[in-house]
Amino acid sequence: MDKLAYTALSAMQSQSIARAAITNELANVSTVGFKKSFQIASAAVKIDGPGHESRFQPGLQITDLINLTPGTPISTGRPLDISMNDHTVLGVQTDTGEIAFTRRGDLKVSSTGVLENAAGELIMGEGGPISVPAGNLLTVSPDGTVFAQLPTEPEAAAVAVGQLMLRDASTTQLVRRADGLFEPRAAALKGLDFTSGPQPVSVMPGMLEGSNVNPVGTMIKMLDFSRQFEMQLKLVKETQSIDEAGSTMMRLP
Repeated sequence: MDKLAYTALSAMQSQSIARAAITNELANVSTVGFKKSFQIASAAVKIDGPGHESRFQPGLQITDLINLTPGTPISTGRPLDISMNDHTVLGVQTDTGEIAFTRRGDLKVSSTGVLENAAGELIMGEGGPISVPAGNLLTVSPDGTVFAQLPTEPEAAAVAVGQLMLRDASTTQLVRRADGLFEPRAAALKGLDFTSGPQPVSVMPGMLEGSNVNPVGTMIKMLDFSRQFEMQLKLVKETQSIDEAGSTMMRLP
């Protein structure tokens, strides 16, 4: 009975990880540029150790690779809102000075005169953070070039002040960091830039990209894992009842 209870308890603990991942996706259904990443499958895991080689317990195989499937497009008409096309990702600087990537494109100028997104993450250009002149109107071209123009001189040509760090991740596997940003899966590239893939990088100004989480499908997953949890809990309770019944039968009158 102890083996059966241990197996059921291990399954419940593994499923708690899956429920946490699904809950995270549901919480970010309306987050701009959010990408789902968790792919979960059940598997039998062999228990190594002394004794017979016949001990297996249920476990989860979790693949935390960023799914860059485009989300729902949102038209804003705002010049500094950009939606990244295909597998394009945007470089940002983290609080620790490392380079990470995102699909969030709601850009704005900070109080210190540098470009950042609505989450306060510093936007990286090809030569470092992008500083913009005070009082200028900013626009972003489809290739990621940032232009500035004085509102008092509408007839003057706009001046390029930076080039967004855009990378094609079609051939690079990205994983989610603890802060929610993306980084290359390869250990040698953690916190660093990576070589852009073969596809051209581009953005769509005046647009934002919504989350690519399917709320209906994700909710169905949550209900499915909840039912599995209830089944495992019922199995543990049934095991306890059988064990108590067996102990009663062994008692002397």
